[in-house]
Amino acid sequence: MRQYIADAFAEELFTGNPAAVLPCKQMPDAALMQSIAIENNYSETAFVVKTGSGAYDLRWFTPGGEIDLCGHATLASAYVVSEFVEPGVSEMRFQTLSGELRATREGEWITLDFPVGKAKPVPVTEAMLAATDGLAREAYFDGGDLVLTVGSEEELARFVPNDGLILKLDGLRDGLGLILTAPSAEYDFVSRYFYPCSYPRAHVMEDPVTGRAHTFLAPVWAKKLGKTRMTARQISRRGGVVAVRLEGGRVFLGGKVVLFMEGEIPFDL
Repeated sequence: MRQYIADAFAEELFTGNPAAVLPCKQMPDAALMQSIAIENNYSETAFVVKTGSGAYDLRWFTPGGEIDLCGHATLASAYVVSEFVEPGVSEMRFQTLSGELRATREGEWITLDFPVGKAKPVPVTEAMLAATDGLAREAYFDGGDLVLTVGSEEELARFVPNDGLILKLDGLRDGLGLILTAPSAEYDFVSRYFYPCSYPRAHVMEDPVTGRAHTFLAPVWAKKLGKTRMTARQISRRGGVVAVRLEGGRVFLGGKVVLFMEGEIPFDL
């Protein structure tokens, strides 16, 4: 069968966030999907099964286990489906652990329709200040990822994470992430995303550009900026640009995908 490796939310090769995508005849056994994800060693390996015209089942696996939501691997999956599995399809529906997710393709641009991440203001704690080297100004948390604002893009770019202090933040060992974000002169906002679940597998806990983080960032910055359409950049090492739109209680995340490679793997799935 064919496996595709693609860079999501990328303007060019070797930027954005890579994911593996495997179009399957039927959903493989979970143990096999996990083994393939471990072998790939990308942050996510996506498995897609066609169930009808533009309709697919989708599951995501990290080397550490299955997850319930992943933006960049969904973007990569939509690209592979519309490019190779069902060429020319413009609207796709994915059934996932987070319910139905929709993707629309217009030319090179793919837009995802995702649930909005819950984020309400909470007090900045001493642990938050310690984990951000005193940079945290505001905090937003409602059971999902923790969002902390810092004063400037320059401060955010210079920040050097202390893994031990980040891991001490409440809940972050339980599949949650830490999002640091700041205003930007060129973009509406910038961010960096730290995901303890990937550590120590990847030996660093900072993720490349991710759609998940922007589901939490969207309501925060929409309120702060007074706008529902924004352009964001994740200033991790590989970078990545995300078009963000809030509408009808949903967040729409847009980006491009660049194919890195495709090849055969020794399974008939």
